[in-house]
Amino acid sequence: MKRSILVVAVLILSVSLFSTVGAERAAGQGPAGAGASTASQGNSKSSDSKSGHSLNPIKWVKKDKGSKNSADANGSRSDVEKKLTPKLQAQGVLAANANATDACAPFVALNECLAALHASHNLGLDFNCLRSSVTGVLTSADVSGCKSAGDKAQSLHKAIHLLNPDADAKGATKNAEQQAKDDLKDLGE
Repeated sequence: MKRSILVVAVLILSVSLFSTVGAERAAGQGPAGAGASTASQGNSKSSDSKSGHSLNPIKWVKKDKGSKNSADANGSRSDVEKKLTPKLQAQGVLAANANATDACAPFVALNECLAALHASHNLGLDFNCLRSSVTGVLTSADVSGCKSAGDKAQSLHKAIHLLNPDADAKGATKNAEQQAKDDLKDLGE
């Protein structure tokens, strides 16, 4: 009789130990089945709030603070270009019969276009040559007299140096970029 009680006690102890270890192992694996993705998201959000750091590497990259409100946002770039046209024409940076939308079409960023416009105006360079050198895009404008036109995109500094080797390309680039920032700041962009 003592033997049967001992066997039953060992059996109960082993079953309870097995069920405890099995439950911990299942909880460590996370949910499975229908609704598993929402349950796992709930678990990761609670663990994220404790640690304060996301495990998603995409969230590690800092985004530009003004990316949604920048002048290059899809809806607002054309509006900004329309506002800039009369201002640039009054400064003599843009010809009276030209507009900023057409001049800046090949550029990815509006501030790069404005810097190229100011650099060409300040140094007396042909804007079409400078634009094709900086963007690497050949437009319908005549660039046959340009030293380097449209082969591949170059920095504004290099393009200025190629078109006018005697100019202070570094200083002219810095000045033109500051003028472009000022133009956008004046418009509140």
